[in-house]
Amino acid sequence: MSALSAGLVGLGGGGALAAPSSSSLPVFGKPLPAHVAAPYVESWTGDSPAALAAASGNKYLTLAFLQTDTAGSCTAYWNGDTGRPISQAAFGRDIATLQARGGDAIPSFGGWSADTTGTELADSCTSVDAIAAVFKSLVTAYGISRIDLDVEGDSINNAAGIDRRNKAIAEVQHWARRTGRTVQFSYTLPTSTKGLEANGLAVLQNAVANGARVDVVNLMTFDYYDGAPHDMAADTRTAAEGLHGQLAALYPHKSSAKLWSMIGVIEMPGIDDYGPAETFTVENAVAVERWAEARKINTLSFWALQRDNGGCPGTGGSDSCSGIAQDTWAFSHTFEKFTSGGHK
Repeated sequence: MSALSAGLVGLGGGGALAAPSSSSLPVFGKPLPAHVAAPYVESWTGDSPAALAAASGNKYLTLAFLQTDTAGSCTAYWNGDTGRPISQAAFGRDIATLQARGGDAIPSFGGWSADTTGTELADSCTSVDAIAAVFKSLVTAYGISRIDLDVEGDSINNAAGIDRRNKAIAEVQHWARRTGRTVQFSYTLPTSTKGLEANGLAVLQNAVANGARVDVVNLMTFDYYDGAPHDMAADTRTAAEGLHGQLAALYPHKSSAKLWSMIGVIEMPGIDDYGPAETFTVENAVAVERWAEARKINTLSFWALQRDNGGCPGTGGSDSCSGIAQDTWAFSHTFEKFTSGGHK
């Protein structure tokens, strides 16, 4: 995700919850809804994701991030903290609680900090089988059905890492078919206001070449850093329209509706890292949610749930507030209608 996540070391756990036991986790993950709102949670803060979900009204969350502790390793931990392995001991109770409520979690690999330090899993690990084994371990440990891959910074230009990652995706998808599991993969990529840049498109082209199915492409529709004025809702639409055209060229046999169903957008509530020229307002969120419903895209998300409050007016790029005047959870309540056609 954006540079705001770099360098944070206050790594957090799942919190104490009255939740189902580990034995109640599904053996085979339940597919996510065709249209889902799933904001990111900064998992290093010590906040309980399940408690945040309950307070904000979210059923689905994207949990950031998984990465290796050192470059060259093939073992992934939550935020690179060796005390937070992929196991029931780390966020297992939170994820089980979300599932028991009818929701789920989407674990996310990468992010700016990992993608610029060689600790993104596929950059760090040179074994495709080992990368695939990490992905499989998420499915078996937590019973989840979607894995997100946030590729930016140095990672988006690392051709070897891109190729290994996509080969591992294809391997996991073969395993899922053989074992009757549902496993989706989403790519989270930076974008211009007109669609993916060449390096982001190359990630998807390599996936096609490796026979790796990409279920969702999430555009980070913020931090454009282009020095231009922005209507952030309009820019979300033009970025997604550009991606739609790019996907049409990659997947010429898919219908327009199917291509839209592969698209997701990730906003940053309030003032993003660039500054006030890139401010996503609650009114923008209303417009984007209506557009997303009309286009029937796959995923609506934002970075991050801990920012969904008005506690620091005028502050840009904060981890803990949006920088604009807003009601607490205003963005969550706006986007939550999107899940499974909530307008109906």
